[in-house]
Amino acid sequence: MVFRRSARRMRWLGCYRLGPVWKALLVFVVIAFAGQLLGVIFNKSWMQPERPHSLYALPSENSQGDSLGSCQPHTHIMFLKTHKTASSTVLNLLYRFGEERGLKFALPVGYQFGYPLPFIAQRVKGYRGPHVAEFDIMGNHMRFNKPEVEKVMPADTFYFSILRDPVALAESSYAYYKNVAPAFRRAKGLGEFADNPYKYYDPRLRNNHYARNLMWYDFGLDHTSNFSLALVKRGVAAVRRNFKLILISEYFDQSMVLLRHALCWPLDAVVSFSLNARQQMPSGRSGWVGKAAAPAPLALTDKQRLKLREWNALDWHLYQAFNLTFWQDVERFGRSRMESEMALLRTKREVLTRICLRDGGRPIEASRIRDKTIRPFQSGLVKILGYELQSGLDNATWEACLRMIRPEIQYKDLLDLRQFPRAQQPPAAGGLPVKREPSILRDEDRGGKRLVEKDWDGTILFRNQSLEQVDSKVRLR
Repeated sequence: MVFRRSARRMRWLGCYRLGPVWKALLVFVVIAFAGQLLGVIFNKSWMQPERPHSLYALPSENSQGDSLGSCQPHTHIMFLKTHKTASSTVLNLLYRFGEERGLKFALPVGYQFGYPLPFIAQRVKGYRGPHVAEFDIMGNHMRFNKPEVEKVMPADTFYFSILRDPVALAESSYAYYKNVAPAFRRAKGLGEFADNPYKYYDPRLRNNHYARNLMWYDFGLDHTSNFSLALVKRGVAAVRRNFKLILISEYFDQSMVLLRHALCWPLDAVVSFSLNARQQMPSGRSGWVGKAAAPAPLALTDKQRLKLREWNALDWHLYQAFNLTFWQDVERFGRSRMESEMALLRTKREVLTRICLRDGGRPIEASRIRDKTIRPFQSGLVKILGYELQSGLDNATWEACLRMIRPEIQYKDLLDLRQFPRAQQPPAAGGLPVKREPSILRDEDRGGKRLVEKDWDGTILFRNQSLEQVDSKVRLR
């Protein structure tokens, strides 16, 4: 067909007057042009801007930028998802990595592993006893309990977590858990709470753990103990013993580089957009998010910041200890090498931002996101922001971009549905009932035969004859 058209074009151009050599050359040129045209049509590049075949197909002068050579990627991973520390963004990395490789997730029955109670293995959906079934990745909120985690995860599991400056964490916690923690609910503002925390804080009240030494609590340590250097040393030693790597949220890009080398992952796997952010804008240097002007209830003086560090002394010393370790790891890694890899990471993030996101990648209020299925869950004083995808993306690019911005709750639901189709719900371990933590809201159904309980995050818990928890999707506001 192409040859016939070429011949017709040659006759139309008057090529019959050319010599045989020129005729052959012109035929070659026309055929080559036709091939290029067909390629353009099939690639549809004449209809939309050219995009890389892979979201991550960027050239790199560093041969180690995308691959780490002969080491084998870790696929058995336990991430202790601490609260308000950029941990939702880290969990998204794990969700994407596991989903793309068909790994099996240790998922909670609801959205957290019985938090704020200490973790027990029976909280894992599909768990039937130690070593009965192998799970690859665990990362939802829990209060850490190593012996119980070891019943679920393989012996070669890589354990890691993330910390944040306790003052910044207190600001985020107050904003997010204002209506959840009684200590925060009673104070008009965080500054007022910092001036006299004992006036508002009662350790006996449920959810007040959000108001003091929250990271210490998440690591399974006693957050109400009186501060002492001996206690701090024991706590730090326990964390070092149980975790191979502790990231620092203020240095998110450096953390991602260290994490990807520790896990032997390609750099692509740790490229991310910040998720679950509260009224924040991208920061040009850190790659994470810089705080906008704080609302009045979150405003703090320098003196109040010092008081919050004293109030959260266990967290502050934990953070200091692992901040020091973190920078020792960076020094061993090499400063120039770190800068090179961070530059590549940021370049890839910028390219993905242009490809995937509308409005230059600026996060927007959930109410402005037209696709209601990717609106982030809302809680507290300030709005939790999300993203909108660019229009006109091809299916493969759209799916890859969607994975990067899909909120944690919706992503967990998706993985849960794929791993446990609703028609084949597995029983709890050994057929035993699962003990529930107390919930906040209770409601009788119309028949008065079943008690419906809602936890603070909107998880609906049904009490039936077997006491089994059945989760439903959180209603997005």
